[in-house]
Amino acid sequence: MKQILVIEDDPAIQKGLRISLEEEHYRVLTVSDGTEGLQTAMNQSFDLILLDLMLPGKNGQEICREIRENGNHTPVIMLTSRKEESDKVLGLELGADDYITKPFSVRELMARIKALLRRTSPKDPVGESVSFGSVTLNFKKQEAVKSGHPIKLTVREFKILKFFIAHEQEVISRDQLLDEVWGYDTFPTTRTIDTFVLNLRKKIEEDPSHPAHLITIHGAGYKFLK
Repeated sequence: MKQILVIEDDPAIQKGLRISLEEEHYRVLTVSDGTEGLQTAMNQSFDLILLDLMLPGKNGQEICREIRENGNHTPVIMLTSRKEESDKVLGLELGADDYITKPFSVRELMARIKALLRRTSPKDPVGESVSFGSVTLNFKKQEAVKSGHPIKLTVREFKILKFFIAHEQEVISRDQLLDEVWGYDTFPTTRTIDTFVLNLRKKIEEDPSHPAHLITIHGAGYKFLK
């Protein structure tokens, strides 16, 4: 599960960001003071930092500059109510990866977070070939074998399995799969996920009615187990 540090001194915005991020299954740590935020960013490991520009202690620009000067390459999205182009340019020059102006759409912010995490994450955390149970998948060749016999998987099914394998033992919601595998440009429903999972079970499970790999977590989504 990805962990995000939120450095924001407005209690209402901080609370709203925590709720929205946790709904997207991120772990969230919030800090209200700039000096404490810098220390936290330098002493702990995060996948992304949401950094307010105007903070008590140290401001966002100082924090961004100092973490970069100390070799910390954690992706940073700066949050600000300032609209001047010079402020945005300075923030980016100091090492911020993205910039969003308040008030902002939560959906847009989540889309930017996911896009930035995709750009900065390892390109292929799963690897070219993976085996589990009696199944072997070769993602580079788009080939699948079960018990020594080829099985036919669609491109989308390979993508779904790769996402599940990359998040092994994590509970994955249907909305997460829609965002990560289908993306924002298409509009399937959560029932689409159930249909794909059902079809995948028929192909990869020894007993689809009692799956050992694609497990339903009632009320939450699915979990992949090797």
